[in-house]
Amino acid sequence: MDVEMTPRPAPLPVTVLTGFLGAGKTTLLNRLLHDPAMADTAVLINEFGEIALDHLLVEHVDEGVVLLSSGCLCCSVRGELVSALEDLLRRIDNGRAPPIARVAIETTGLADPAPVLHTLMAHPYLVQRYRLDGVVTVVDAINGAATLNTHPEAVKQVAVADRIVLTKTDLVTGAIRAAFHGLLARLDRLAPGALRFDAAAGEATPAALLGAGPFDPASKPSDVMRWLSDESVAAAEAQGRCDSPNRHDERIRAFTVTTERAISSAALDGFVDLLRAAHGPNLLRFKGVVKLAEHPDTPVVLHGVQHIFHPPLTLPAWPDGDARTRLVLIARDLDASVVRRLFAAFLGEPQIDTPDATALIDNPLAVPGLRLS
Repeated sequence: MDVEMTPRPAPLPVTVLTGFLGAGKTTLLNRLLHDPAMADTAVLINEFGEIALDHLLVEHVDEGVVLLSSGCLCCSVRGELVSALEDLLRRIDNGRAPPIARVAIETTGLADPAPVLHTLMAHPYLVQRYRLDGVVTVVDAINGAATLNTHPEAVKQVAVADRIVLTKTDLVTGAIRAAFHGLLARLDRLAPGALRFDAAAGEATPAALLGAGPFDPASKPSDVMRWLSDESVAAAEAQGRCDSPNRHDERIRAFTVTTERAISSAALDGFVDLLRAAHGPNLLRFKGVVKLAEHPDTPVVLHGVQHIFHPPLTLPAWPDGDARTRLVLIARDLDASVVRRLFAAFLGEPQIDTPDATALIDNPLAVPGLRLS
């Protein structure tokens, strides 16, 4: 008796969206997902820290967003990436999830992309059902040069790129224009084959960024092939765990500030201004949803990198029903207690031996560890 074999479906294209902390990956992803061309896209978001916020700020169908654990995708969560992709296929194959056309993976800004790419290219099951269809790297036009000088992960993120999206180019003026041109020259050296697009000019569309074709390490600088080869050895030895103490800079920490109490707009402005003045260069990422005293039912979203903070965005409602202020910071050489004590003071809850908000505005140095640059 002849048995009719069901043909294996064509591999789903996977686009990896990477870029250092605060470059604007989530903003770009939001913009892309509003385009009809991105219908039927499953999104996997990876975050680093105690509390995840990015998935709440992606305005997309909840069923299509999978949040990976609050760790780094290039470390132990790499195993969870495999599990998430396998589970997605099972749900589609069993009819528990609708068919999809593609997958987008947003990595945390601290992720070394090599382990992620190696997993997608070498896992024996994933390569049958998925194909790596390009790497999109987001680069901050203002802070990009300093980031490349300081963080080796950022260099790798650029070197593996098929597409580079420049953000915040509208902020490039006068004194920093020369530094920006230097950044462009360095991007050319690191990723000579990558196409560049200006987000502020509206160039970063799905048509421009998707469909880069199969990821080809041979078309990249020689370092890329070496990094992937190193990951092959590391994966075999560690069996998916990240045992290297040097994967990330130990001076970089992620921490949160949470409270159920509402804060006034003026107090929030004072907190952000003092924090930015004292520790701006070390604020690798600042994101939060805040309960304001003036309108507690419509939270405000804050997003900043170093000294640059975007205008607050008001949401129509709390995205997950949790009406607490939640601030997530990733910082270098900044103790969490300093930030928490500062926020408590502006919240009207100064701790013992800590001044209130009025005293802080007059004398910011009253909080130990708060030094104005």
